[in-house]
Amino acid sequence: MRQFTAVVNPTAGGSTGAAALLALARRLREAGAELHTEYSRSLAHAQELARDAGRRGRVVLAVGGDGIAGGIGGALSGTGATLGLVPAGRGNDFARALELPTEPAALARILLEGEPRHVDTIEVESAVHDRTVVLGSVYAGVDALANRHANRSRLLRGAASYYAGGLRAAATWRPARYRVTIDGEEHAHTGYTVVVANSGYYGSGRVIAPDARVDDGLLDVVMIEDAPRRLFFALMNDLRTGAHVHRPQVRMERGREIRVVADRDVPYGADGEVDALLPVTLRVLPGALRVLC
Repeated sequence: MRQFTAVVNPTAGGSTGAAALLALARRLREAGAELHTEYSRSLAHAQELARDAGRRGRVVLAVGGDGIAGGIGGALSGTGATLGLVPAGRGNDFARALELPTEPAALARILLEGEPRHVDTIEVESAVHDRTVVLGSVYAGVDALANRHANRSRLLRGAASYYAGGLRAAATWRPARYRVTIDGEEHAHTGYTVVVANSGYYGSGRVIAPDARVDDGLLDVVMIEDAPRRLFFALMNDLRTGAHVHRPQVRMERGREIRVVADRDVPYGADGEVDALLPVTLRVLPGALRVLC
């Protein structure tokens, strides 16, 4: 029987993290599993707790949203430890890519009986910040600015906070001039954003990279070019289904190592948490993480 350590972000989605774990914990314990719960004080503290539990052979449960999932998943990447996700945050995009249920009984069955799947992770290297590893995507441009606004929102939660943040960011954004180098080949790009995706989803269910797979050893690169604001908002609406990829203003590429630079200070984010400025270099780490799904 598996032994679990749950690392809870007590602020994810309001109080839903603890509530989601409470409903799940009863089912795990009734099945005979051992469950120990730790509450994190910060993302760094959550990563420390996760590494310690992983070293002791326990399955680490990341309870919260994409921030704690990416932070803990990144900390366990390459260690051989096993991660389980308990979606309880605002976006839950990596859990969505793995098609994980949120219903406690169904999720408990996966955690108790599911076989670990090897998935890719993303190494993030910046001259300013220490090397980090994340799970879902790295995005540089208007979406990073929107995510910053969403994270600071006190009135809105979930998809509504992303939508409001996106409106605010787009209203003031002016196109940036990027140089995107993909496996040694340079691409000039002027526009709204560059997204490097391991998972197909970001921004609370938006289908940014419909063909992305978490275990194909590749990163999907999405470049949204300059367009009139009216057309940009129509394109953003297309993200609900992934139809934006058919528009001429959207360019899709794939690669294993991507470097993104810009002509000014452009923010980038990763899994909803990293808040920094370009340039940044990203590398896929194939099959580096074991996840129950």
